[in-house]
Amino acid sequence: MIANYGFSAALTARPGLGDRLVDLLLTGLNQGGPGASEHCVVYLVSRSTSNPDIVHVTEGWTSEDDHHRVFAGAAARSIVAQIGPLLAKEPEYTDYVPVRGKAAL
Repeated sequence: MIANYGFSAALTARPGLGDRLVDLLLTGLNQGGPGASEHCVVYLVSRSTSNPDIVHVTEGWTSEDDHHRVFAGAAARSIVAQIGPLLAKEPEYTDYVPVRGKAAL
């Protein structure tokens, strides 16, 4: 599958909660989670090297509609609801249209 829609998000956890935020975001890869969807081509969780409470998420989706449909589901809504209390500030999002690349983990 090819990613035709994507975004990255920078999330800043409250001090000391970066590990919990990473663990929560990684549950998105579990069966039934948004990252496990056939429409999710890229789901990458990363951390800042200088601040472990800054977490980055990069996602690539078959389409923007597929992304919105999957995130309207119960599993994604549950994860999103749990993220809010862990954050020190609002996430910073950048949406994009993938052109070409490689994703192999």
